[in-house]
Amino acid sequence: MSQRLNHLKQNPELTAKLTELTLAVKKGALEKSTLSLVEIRASQLNGCAFCLDMHIKEATLQGERPLRLHHVAIWRESALFSDRERAALAWTEALTRLTPEGVPDHVYDQAREEFSERELVDLTYMIMVINAWNRASIAFRSVPGSADKAFGLDRAGLA
Repeated sequence: MSQRLNHLKQNPELTAKLTELTLAVKKGALEKSTLSLVEIRASQLNGCAFCLDMHIKEATLQGERPLRLHHVAIWRESALFSDRERAALAWTEALTRLTPEGVPDHVYDQAREEFSERELVDLTYMIMVINAWNRASIAFRSVPGSADKAFGLDRAGLA
């Protein structure tokens, strides 16, 4: 696969705005580990190899256990996630794969049991942001690992 174009460089102003929103959400009240799980799960669902590669590397550098990273795709069957993380993953799936009926009440209720109103808004914005990044990376075929140097990663993918 080769990159179609570098969307990050073609419109630096929009890239900066989306980056600014991403960083603002990441500075909120939600745990970094939960945000990482959301980025990884949405990227899996969307089939975004670039973002999946990047966020797994970031999570690893932040100390996430490899087995949990392997279990994100099977989170419902795994005992490795807390109720709060499960609610975040369910919310991620519901918003990433919107159905004509919208978000089911039981998914919303589960999320509200685990997150304050502010946290749920922050979580929703994180899901919106990663879906935006996924769509741009998929559309322009961003190559997995091509931004490692910019993120301070070595060729093997870890600092």
